[in-house]
Amino acid sequence: MLEDSVHKATVTNILEDGLFCNIDADGHKLVGDEPEELGGHNKGPAPYHYLATALGTCTAMTLNMYANRKQWPVEQIKVDVIHKKIKAEDCEDCETEKGFVDILERQIKVTGDLDREQQERMLEIANKCPVHRTLMGELKIRSKLVCRVK
Repeated sequence: MLEDSVHKATVTNILEDGLFCNIDADGHKLVGDEPEELGGHNKGPAPYHYLATALGTCTAMTLNMYANRKQWPVEQIKVDVIHKKIKAEDCEDCETEKGFVDILERQIKVTGDLDREQQERMLEIANKCPVHRTLMGELKIRSKLVCRVK
């Protein structure tokens, strides 16, 4: 991924649709929603599903490129990502002491005849995927509100 790359997503929500959103990710049409118990209609993934998906997809793609470049005997890469929030006081290895901490648990399954050293290297590479580095690095969100009158 190039350092200057730009990825644009436009999310549109109409109040009468409840929490349901239409998403345009550089021409790719997606939807987002929340489960019924959270006030949605469960017509699509929730925002945290997309966060988990971003990490899992980036991990699989990064490992695929690495294994291909090394010509390692990898047949399949499957990444399960679970997002959860826990109380800070229940997290033994967290710096945050109050409130909640977001946890992304990632399980990477690689099908192929890799030796122990290759397996360890695959985990190192997984931890270097661009989305992983984004989530672990400094992140700024800059927002501005633009109001339009009908």
